[in-house]
Amino acid sequence: MSTELFNPLVPGFNPDPSVVRVGEDYYLVTSSFEYLPGLPVYHSTDFESWEQIGNVATRAEQLEIYDVPTPFGVFAPTIRHHDGLFHVIVTVVGGRGCLIFTAADPAGEWSDGTVIEGLQGIDPDLAWDEHGNAYVTYCGSSEANGETRPSILQVQVDVASGTVLEGPRPLWSGTGLKNPEAPHLYQRGGFWYLLIAEGGTERGHAVSIARSTSPEGPFEGSPSNPFLSARSTDRPIQNTGHGDIVELPDGSTGMVLLGMRPVGLMPAFSPLGRETFATRLEWVDGWPVAEPVTPNARQETIEFHDAFTAESFDNGWVAVRRTPSEVASVKNGDLVLVADGEGLDDPHPTFLGRRQTGLTAKVSVETDVSRGTGGLSLRFDEHHHYDLEARSTPQGVRLLARARLAGIQQEWHADLPAGPIILHVTAMPNAGQGSLAEPVEHVTFTAAPVGDESAAVTVAVIDGRYLSAEAVLSFTGRVLGLYCTEGAVTFRGFSSVSTNA
Repeated sequence: MSTELFNPLVPGFNPDPSVVRVGEDYYLVTSSFEYLPGLPVYHSTDFESWEQIGNVATRAEQLEIYDVPTPFGVFAPTIRHHDGLFHVIVTVVGGRGCLIFTAADPAGEWSDGTVIEGLQGIDPDLAWDEHGNAYVTYCGSSEANGETRPSILQVQVDVASGTVLEGPRPLWSGTGLKNPEAPHLYQRGGFWYLLIAEGGTERGHAVSIARSTSPEGPFEGSPSNPFLSARSTDRPIQNTGHGDIVELPDGSTGMVLLGMRPVGLMPAFSPLGRETFATRLEWVDGWPVAEPVTPNARQETIEFHDAFTAESFDNGWVAVRRTPSEVASVKNGDLVLVADGEGLDDPHPTFLGRRQTGLTAKVSVETDVSRGTGGLSLRFDEHHHYDLEARSTPQGVRLLARARLAGIQQEWHADLPAGPIILHVTAMPNAGQGSLAEPVEHVTFTAAPVGDESAAVTVAVIDGRYLSAEAVLSFTGRVLGLYCTEGAVTFRGFSSVSTNA
């Protein structure tokens, strides 16, 4: 039976996917940039249903990203399996550098990480030849005709110690498009194939491939390069690139890759940023031919509810440059955030969130601001976020909705009676858009006293286009979450519902 490819395969902020098959199991990791825990790990047995089973980096010292500026952090991992161990190699830009993590079980716990000393580059791949030699292939810089240009380089390494044994050597620079990057090296038949992305991670993104009889080259490019791209097309999934090849359950060849889903009358704004998609490859004369990446969203609703009764945090909760346990505590159904003097405009906000996984999404949470100030935030980074904030006053609860965009700020206000309240944020594409002046998406903030939704107030309805990947350019995506800016705020009964259909 043919494997059905759902698109998005893993929705929401999940860029730069890498996948490995071990027996009948598939494991997939994606980039996480400034968020902790980092490097989410997803699992599937049929390539259709995916579940997050853990994170590679659950401890701050594994990455050292506390001081990394936006948009640096955890870039473009590769996951592989060798000699009974799972390996994830990744570059932490501004942090520890190029690292290899290992684990017997991909759900964790993973090792502290071994640094590949002296490797200067991003997007590393890890492969072994038949003699057990380990190769790290990555995006770096090389000189040609007196110019320094991005190129695909390779070193031979000792994986256990992180020692570079040989290289670097230049392998290939692609077809001449900008930013050759994201290499993956595979052995298939009598050839070694070198898959890369080029054209930049924007609308010109593309996938190209070359082959050689040796993992060290020289490499010959496919005559059909780039063999996959959505550039200059009207396809609903754009920016397709940064692929990784794997055998599907039905025996055919698949490729996971990143892409974006722009919305609007002239589709130009992607609220969820770069997500994970998939397509199928056919081999013709020893070269891959790719099917276009087409939408095939799951029809079911994605629901998540957290009553905050567990002592630890679910795998999907993330914080910014700190772990969830550093910014929040849970006890007897209460999640408490305590402000530490750093607000949402700071690189270290007191914020706990989850990836927005549907183009239509709603989050609700009971909030008690009797001891502090805080609320709900729809966050891209410290410079771009929409917030619904509450604070106690002698008259009741003062509500503030805020759109913060690269130093520009607009605010809306409303009031409720004193006591616990329910905060809601809803993001919904504007299906009836008929002109360029209309919002491409409505982000609606509402609030109500607990137990009395009839008294709900709509604080603001904001155009979502300004909180999209094309406007923000920080490589991440939307994270919906809870925050505190003064004192302590208590949250109960977090609920999120989203759909992509």
